[in-house]
Amino acid sequence: MDRVILKVKRLDNNPDLPLPSYQSDGSSGLDLRAAVNKDLTLQPGDIRLIPTGLSVSIPKGYEAQIRPRSGLALRDGLGFVNSPGTIDADYRGEIAVIAINWGKKPITIRRGDRIAQMVINRVSKAILEEVDELDPTKRGKGGFGHSGI
Repeated sequence: MDRVILKVKRLDNNPDLPLPSYQSDGSSGLDLRAAVNKDLTLQPGDIRLIPTGLSVSIPKGYEAQIRPRSGLALRDGLGFVNSPGTIDADYRGEIAVIAINWGKKPITIRRGDRIAQMVINRVSKAILEEVDELDPTKRGKGGFGHSGI
């Protein structure tokens, strides 16, 4: 298991909110909390940007993926429009999530609610090589259900 140092900066003097944390020894994602100043209610279908009050310095060669929390997705229908969201190693702005209420009832987000998880991954840089033909495979161009339901 890789271990990397992730520098975290609190924004707007948010000392009351805990830093992201793993909830168990086997967790791959650090829980992120909502840094809303007042309760935020998402009606079904609403899309809102939810701040976390944090920015990070990710080491070169890594990225952070911001993903929904499965319990909130199942129980309330809370998801992210661009899931997973990507935080690049050179981004220093605030981490925020583009949340959507996929459910049938309003969802209220309160200050300090654990709303997302952040997973740190290694990144590979592709070297593009333009070719006239691609290597053949048995699957070929089959996609979108080509293997059956």
